[in-house]
Amino acid sequence: MKYSGWPEPGELAVGKIDEIEDFGVFVDLEEYEDKRGLCHISEVASGWIKNVRDHVNEGQTVVVKVLDVDEDAQQINLSIKDVNDHQRKEKIQEWKNEQKADNWMELAFGEGLSDEQYAAVANELLADFGSLYDGFEAAAIHGAEALDDTDLSEDEIEAIVETARENVSVPYVTVTGYVDLTCSDSDGVEVIKAALDAAEGDGQVPDDVELEVTYVGSPEYRITVRAPDYKRAETELETSAKRARTVVEDHGGTATFHRERNQEEE
Repeated sequence: MKYSGWPEPGELAVGKIDEIEDFGVFVDLEEYEDKRGLCHISEVASGWIKNVRDHVNEGQTVVVKVLDVDEDAQQINLSIKDVNDHQRKEKIQEWKNEQKADNWMELAFGEGLSDEQYAAVANELLADFGSLYDGFEAAAIHGAEALDDTDLSEDEIEAIVETARENVSVPYVTVTGYVDLTCSDSDGVEVIKAALDAAEGDGQVPDDVELEVTYVGSPEYRITVRAPDYKRAETELETSAKRARTVVEDHGGTATFHRERNQEEE
């Protein structure tokens, strides 16, 4: 996606060096339509520069800081030296993410996606999430509810969620808890097995959540949950422990949930 407007002073932008002169370099701004800026030789690198070509090459992708914008004169002044390594890496990754999201838009709505529909959908995602990529990522993690506050149609939301879940690699978190299960009933062993089956979900665990129950040492069992965010992970962990407790207590046993391993187990 390319923006039709102008960059703001102080903004970081991705560009490609189009032309090198003795006085500086001209940079095509990759994120903006038909926008080109000048990076004066004094802004290419720190210190005295004898030859600009010792520092940059034509066709090179760079991250620049926008120093000044004069729309009337159609002039954008840029700096390469004012961008540190951390900012450069972060901005390049952000730009690559937006390129991915741009491709996902076509996957979601087909090659016949009109500029008008693209703009309408993109503007909704930008308004709510700040970027297309963040919008798709939220859809991959939280599903349709992530887009509830947008003005997108049900069909558009469904297309975005389906595409996001097929293409976005979402960040995951892992939480762990422990449950002590005891049952003196004559069928106590079978009760514990049933409780563990219940803890594992019996088909009740959402598709985007991974849950595993493992034996630690009698009567303790570890529950490990991997989910898109901590809130979901904690909820699924507590729900898993509750399912096990219900089965055991229904048969006169006891179940205790705790976050740390028992000291004697260490």
